[in-house]
Amino acid sequence: MSPNVGNIDRLLRLVLGVALFVAPFVISSSLWENDVMKYGAMIVGVVLAGTSAMKFCPLYRLVGMSTCPRK
Repeated sequence: MSPNVGNIDRLLRLVLGVALFVAPFVISSSLWENDVMKYGAMIVGVVLAGTSAMKFCPLYRLVGMSTCPRK
């Protein structure tokens, strides 16, 4: 499992992941009353933060993409 997520991509994934995970708790909106939206956002947030931490995105591997600089 070689890294395929670069530093800028990792930072964006981490920020967006944390924002999606925290949003249902912080923002009171009718959007978060629906459990599918609430838990869906939290799951996507965890996945984004996880791929950021592991420096690996399975979807990038499937499409043959990488944001890591070549050494």
